Amino acid sequence: MQKIGLVADEGGDLPKDLIEKYQISIVPFRVDLGEMKELKGNIYQKIREAEKKGLSSFIKTSQPSPGDFLKVFKEKLEKFERVICITITSKHSGTFNSALQAKNFLKDKEKIYVVDSLSGSSGEGLIILKAAELIKKGLKIREILESLKSAVFKTQLIFMLKDPKWLESSGRISHFLANLLKRFQKIGIRPLLGTKKGKIKFLGIKRGVKDIATTLFKEFENKIERLKEKPKIKVAITHADNEREAEKLAKMIEKIKNCEICFINLIGNILGGLAGPGTVALAWQYD
Repeated sequence: MQKIGLVADEGGDLPKDLIEKYQISIVPFRVDLGEMKELKGNIYQKIREAEKKGLSSFIKTSQPSPGDFLKVFKEKLEKFERVICITITSKHSGTFNSALQAKNFLKDKEKIYVVDSLSGSSGEGLIILKAAELIKKGLKIREILESLKSAVFKTQLIFMLKDPKWLESSGRISHFLANLLKRFQKIGIRPLLGTKKGKIKFLGIKRGVKDIATTLFKEFENKIERLKEKPKIKVAITHADNEREAEKLAKMIEKIKNCEICFINLIGNILGGLAGPGTVALAWQYD
């Protein structure tokens, strides 16, 4: 029997090859595509097509149930002595609580360790990968948990929307605010969003925005320049069917020393369903 297994919800938007490489068991969210169910393509292609056809493009998502986690925990404990489970931020989802409830249903609940990433998408993905690498190194469970606690607070996530109308359609912002943001975009003013203590917030207003990639890169560059030392930085990029901007961002980051791009992938339904097509997210983590 192997020592430590890894479980995560699908909010980390990890590529399939990394999930397989580290034997990560993924607990999916429940997704209702409504009128988009029969449309072809990825979720963002469905949203665009639904808009053209006058169909509802709102995605309903719900957290995994305790039963969903319980099933995966039991399967994992058949192969591993202990299990670490990493979830999307508890500030916006009850997923962390679902995992805790599942743990308490087990007789061997002391073998399950649930970690709140306080992040999502590429940010959560980096924390999951951190756990996978620590497990691979053969560290003891307590050492891994301490390192993960530190990694959570050394991981930052920022993102920028291409069009605020998707936030409006999901009910997250008002029609008035959506129209105001659209007018600002026409003169190169866009809001920057990201996580702060686990909550998604407006982090500031960026002026002179020509493209999303350059704006995210400048914010990233300013943040890492403030670090007293020059640590190794791991980066992950996710996008809502905006591969062009994601690749452009990656090329800029590749020129910075000590930066490693861990993955580039599509944003999943959880964040992407709210942010909408064209969104690009950038996360980084330093040692």
